[in-house]
Amino acid sequence: MPVTTDIAPRPGYPAQLLAVSGRALAQLVRSPSHSRRAAAARKLARHSLWLSAAGAALVIVLMVAFDLTEIQLMPARGTPSLWPIRILTDFGKDEYVLSLLGIALVALALVAAGLQGPRRALLLGLGTRLQFVFLSVAVPVLVTEILKYLIGRGRPFVGGQANPFNFIPLEGTGAYASLPSGHAVTAFALAFAVSALWPRLRVFMFTYAIVILLTRLVLLAHHPSDVVAGALVGMVGAMAVRYWFAARRLGFAIRADGTIVPLPGAIPGRLKRVAHGASAP
Repeated sequence: MPVTTDIAPRPGYPAQLLAVSGRALAQLVRSPSHSRRAAAARKLARHSLWLSAAGAALVIVLMVAFDLTEIQLMPARGTPSLWPIRILTDFGKDEYVLSLLGIALVALALVAAGLQGPRRALLLGLGTRLQFVFLSVAVPVLVTEILKYLIGRGRPFVGGQANPFNFIPLEGTGAYASLPSGHAVTAFALAFAVSALWPRLRVFMFTYAIVILLTRLVLLAHHPSDVVAGALVGMVGAMAVRYWFAARRLGFAIRADGTIVPLPGAIPGRLKRVAHGASAP
């Protein structure tokens, strides 16, 4: 008499990869479920409002009282001795940062699809955090491109003279894409996102962001008000993405007062905890 079995064959690698990728995307668009998300939303709105008001006031003050003086003190654009600064500033280029994060996400999905059990759960927990960092940079960068087009502020000395009030809205070229600074947006969004997940890296990451900000000034790519505006857009954008993840119990927990805190990191010593998913309690 033939022996039958009810054990289903394990899906092949392509099916596993599709399942891993589908889950990664689905968790981002699922309905928010955290019971404390309303408190977190109020806190986000309050902090964003105060930060935006203070930042906007500082941008106006710099534009009126300091931008002209600062760009006149900088070395001429194209000065040969500035080549190290030109290399350093590329570490804040959004194409490079997003490409690196995107490659890491794809590589993680490819590896996780071939694993099972706690090892897959470990990588998926890390993947959720990488998704957060990627979107924390990508969202404010997208907003920045729209703002640059709408505002149309000329870069320092565009038009042949130092004029911080050289605006041609909807002009759409790189010469009139000074406000806000894209490098500052990327650097401060990345600094906030990494610090939100791993607070011990806060000093290092914000030092990196400030250095990128300064390189844009030395290279006469932006006015001081441009980089301050960029830092503001990057921070507020990353804060909004953090709320989106926390409201869906992804990578963050929400305290009773609405404060968003990171879940414990995905490291081997915590495999058992990670195996339950990267969702907040």
